[in-house]
Amino acid sequence: MSECDIKGLSDPEEQRSAESSNLLPPRPRRSLLSKEEYCGGILGGNLGVLARALTLIESNAPAHQPLAQAVLAELLPQTGKALRVGITGVPGAGKSTLIESLGLHLVERGHRVAVLAVDPSSTVSKGSILGDKTRMEKLAHHPQAFIRPSPSGGTLGGVARKSRESILLCEAAGFDVILVETVGVGQSEVTIRAMTDFFLFLAIAGAGDELQGIKKGVLELADVVVVNKADGDNLRRARLAKGEYNRVLSFLAPATEGWETKARLVSALTGAGIAELWEHVETFRSATTHSGVFGKRRQSQQIEWFRSAIEAAALEAFYAAPGRREQLKALEGAVSAGQLPVTAAVRQVIGAEGNQPSK
Repeated sequence: MSECDIKGLSDPEEQRSAESSNLLPPRPRRSLLSKEEYCGGILGGNLGVLARALTLIESNAPAHQPLAQAVLAELLPQTGKALRVGITGVPGAGKSTLIESLGLHLVERGHRVAVLAVDPSSTVSKGSILGDKTRMEKLAHHPQAFIRPSPSGGTLGGVARKSRESILLCEAAGFDVILVETVGVGQSEVTIRAMTDFFLFLAIAGAGDELQGIKKGVLELADVVVVNKADGDNLRRARLAKGEYNRVLSFLAPATEGWETKARLVSALTGAGIAELWEHVETFRSATTHSGVFGKRRQSQQIEWFRSAIEAAALEAFYAAPGRREQLKALEGAVSAGQLPVTAAVRQVIGAEGNQPSK
């Protein structure tokens, strides 16, 4: 590996974003660690090494992939023991406040909590733009918690491409609760549902009819609907919203076999209902583990991950093929000029009708 290859990984993402905006002077690039150093540091609970390992697996550089996969393979036997909770919600529902309140409750009970917060990517710097560490300041400073804001990188649904690998690394580092927050833009909920054990949808009272389309789709995925901001003058409205959600949920098939999805009230600001919410999550784990549904979901998620990884690798190989760029440019010109139907152009690309565009 060349000197150029072993330079160029830094963390966290917000540091890169700040540097690109000239808010901070650029800092020296860190060299890659060895596989043994990454694995030893992660297993020893070194959060600095964990952060650098997460940066490694998020890297798109081909030169970094062999080491990233070697680290994952070495750590795989130490993964799978954490409870993985996906969290999404409508804009303004207070996801970060809820996660901080829930996270603080968990660490006080002796849990180690990792938060993987997938942010929208800046179109300028490609870094995270929401700054989850500043929005969860108390939790970020707790020694038993770890927050990793990761840019979505423009991937479908706003979910970071390496979220699954990030979960595994955090589990290997000893975190027994993994909270995965989505940007909440539609398709991301489906993706997070496919990599977590329990899925929480956060709602608020009086959000308005303009959000109903989002709610209807995500309710079918949720294991619990949490109506936040159930405090003060909003408590009555929150109770009404809880009743409305429960009525709707009674007509939907459960997201998890043998589990009835219900709406609950919490106030992330005051902490009311947070302890009861986590008891609800633990009841879910106990019930689904006993029924075998928990293990079956994990197995099906692994298969889905395998298949999606094949699709991603095939697509990458397709575009990397020699002469592909020139071939696509010629076909795009023929299609845009109306000289070739789109379907015929696609068949040419995949070799069904030859490799050269029609003249």
